[in-house]
Amino acid sequence: MSYKEQKSPLVGIAMGSDSDLERMSEAAKILEEFEVPYEITVSSAHRSPERTMEWTEKIKAEGGKVIIAGAGRAAHLAGVIAAHTTLPVIGVPIDGGPLNGVDALYATVQMPPGIPVGTMAIGSGGARNAGIFAVQILAVHYPELDAKLWDYKKKMSDGVAEKAARLKEVGYQNY
Repeated sequence: MSYKEQKSPLVGIAMGSDSDLERMSEAAKILEEFEVPYEITVSSAHRSPERTMEWTEKIKAEGGKVIIAGAGRAAHLAGVIAAHTTLPVIGVPIDGGPLNGVDALYATVQMPPGIPVGTMAIGSGGARNAGIFAVQILAVHYPELDAKLWDYKKKMSDGVAEKAARLKEVGYQNY
């Protein structure tokens, strides 16, 4: 079956607060670009731990393959999710608070042995990379996604060449 024929989400995206949506929407945009079905929700490791556990179990039961979790400050969401599933979990530390996301980075990356969380960069760029990484994980099962990933990388490379050419047009030397 093609990944596009999947009726339920292949990727779950959770965030600790709706204030994280602006950043986490970058992961959703990538999944939409690759036409990967996903579900996005708000669930807090601290304020709604039961909801988080139930949602995590639901994603796997419905055929989900990867979970992306974004949270700020104490940022335990990805770890709580990873403790309740065998699916790969990708953590996105959200910038904000007095430490501007560094606390979230440490909380997400410092998981105890046996509860791994693949951790991305802080903020929107990390969310975008989480989306791409989720597609890479899915490409192991869906070869058509592998081809799309190569096209995506080619577009990025072409974009760099175009930017270099524009510099030359306005009088800068380039390589």
